[in-house]
Amino acid sequence: MLQVHLTPDDIARVRIAAAPDPLWEIANGFHALTADDDRSAFGTWRGLVRPRLGPTDRLLAGLLPSRGYFPDFLTPTASAPHSARTLPSALDAVLGTPRSALRTDLARLAASPLRRRPLPDIARALAAGDTPALHRLGTALHSFYQRAVLPFWPQIRAQVDADRAARARTALAGGTDGLLMSFQPVLHWRPPVLVADYPTDRVLRLDGRGLVLQPSFFCRHRPLMLVDLAADRIPVLVYPIQHSPGWPRPDAGPQRGTELTALLGRMRAAILADAVTGRTTGELAERLGISSAAVSQHTAILRRAGLLLSVRHHKYVVHTITTTGLVLLGGAEASV
Repeated sequence: MLQVHLTPDDIARVRIAAAPDPLWEIANGFHALTADDDRSAFGTWRGLVRPRLGPTDRLLAGLLPSRGYFPDFLTPTASAPHSARTLPSALDAVLGTPRSALRTDLARLAASPLRRRPLPDIARALAAGDTPALHRLGTALHSFYQRAVLPFWPQIRAQVDADRAARARTALAGGTDGLLMSFQPVLHWRPPVLVADYPTDRVLRLDGRGLVLQPSFFCRHRPLMLVDLAADRIPVLVYPIQHSPGWPRPDAGPQRGTELTALLGRMRAAILADAVTGRTTGELAERLGISSAAVSQHTAILRRAGLLLSVRHHKYVVHTITTTGLVLLGGAEASV
């Protein structure tokens, strides 16, 4: 059982992460791929991805056992856990793990009583912080992401966004107390303690650091937390989300919305679709992989066309689709 004790200061600092974390989706996705449960949620996806597995995945199999502990350094806490992070920045964080943390995590993995596979051949080199070994690990993580996660990222992102929207409505209606209650049966809120089913008995006192709740598409059954939570880090609790039936959808490929893309251009069409729930300039830049200046240029054109509304809120500019934009977006999707 996991027991997370929250002080009033912690409750005031509870946040839901802005987006799925690529490293947690890699780790949880690898676990989901090598398991055989949750067939209704992951069966079709496994059938598509398993034939794509390659030699680099043997390295991950040794570091990501199906049961028990896996190294914390594979899913480091983001420097700004409240905002989305890209795969390149996430991999940089992995490759920049201090040598002492590599040694500690790999020693803990070697001692895990639930580990069934031997450690990979390069484990000793990884523990020593060997640069070529770390780059091999980075290549393996990147390769798995490209084959197993990236092709499905729009659906992963959409379902995580839907979970966040539902949590936001709950928080508006019931505050943080209502938000924490909404996670049942995965999490049970027994003020001031958040309780979850967990493979080991663990008591965590946040001591005013707050808590980031990280939704994960590939997380299964129970929440996850890092074993080593340094005092200067905001604790992150990863939780599973519900899945809409019928994914992966065969119609979710890049052909969807081609008329709107042809009319507006690919990037402006993507901005318009993403602004349905309201996005800041920085959020659009992070999500679409372009600069804030480029976002500002595109949103200015959409605003002059009456498709977007931009409002400054404190230091941020929030962009929201207009009724005309919704009609155009809906018509384009309905015609595909």
